[in-house]
Amino acid sequence: MQLTELVAYTNRLLAVENFNDYCPNGLQVQGRPEVHTLIGGVTACQALLDAAIAQQADAVLVHHGWFWKGEDPRIVGMKQRRLAALLRHDISLIAYHLPLDAHPELGNNAQLARRLDLTVTGTTGGNGRTPGLVLLGELAEPVSGADFAARIEARLQRQPLHIPGNDTPIHRLAWCTGAAQSSIEMALQEGVDAFLTGEASEPTVHFARENGLHFFAAGHHATERDGVQALGAHLAQQFGLRFIFVDIDNPV
Repeated sequence: MQLTELVAYTNRLLAVENFNDYCPNGLQVQGRPEVHTLIGGVTACQALLDAAIAQQADAVLVHHGWFWKGEDPRIVGMKQRRLAALLRHDISLIAYHLPLDAHPELGNNAQLARRLDLTVTGTTGGNGRTPGLVLLGELAEPVSGADFAARIEARLQRQPLHIPGNDTPIHRLAWCTGAAQSSIEMALQEGVDAFLTGEASEPTVHFARENGLHFFAAGHHATERDGVQALGAHLAQQFGLRFIFVDIDNPV
């Protein structure tokens, strides 16, 4: 598969032009022109790059790439070592941030719904062509906050932080993977019983308690493992690529 064709196809699939993101989406570092082996991971950290080199990969596909808004633009230290590793081995870096969160089938939010048996009923927070990043949905049967926390732990293999804003059962939920704790206010306006994301901030706890809302922080990394896997599997099937997902553990 030609690298340019692979990136162009994925850009269209994820509709990257509809997002005003914090980083460039698509090809971030150009490597060899053909792709046979694609390594997937959540974040383009050194450990993932080392795994790609060991597998003689042609490209790395991630959710968290490089070149974020507001960061130091200099290529020094850790950034230099990472970039040097890719360039030395002629490996491309392909990254999709918000577009991979939002895709209705392959996205992190949609994949989390599948993993937790949530029925998607809508989205919120959209603006113009940009789709809403917060999903709305329901459980087949109402469950207690403790039981839903246990489901999260069983399905994601990590114990979530659960702030029980009340003791009522959970039926309607809102969720957004990663560091979307500030969206809890948006979730409350939708009249849901619970809000689920990856991370928590100090004010989030008080907001949940004072507004009677169950809040779950299930891990930034843990809630965003499935999108890259789904996208990589799709690309492998579509173009006959060899795709390998490497889970570099991160407790956050």
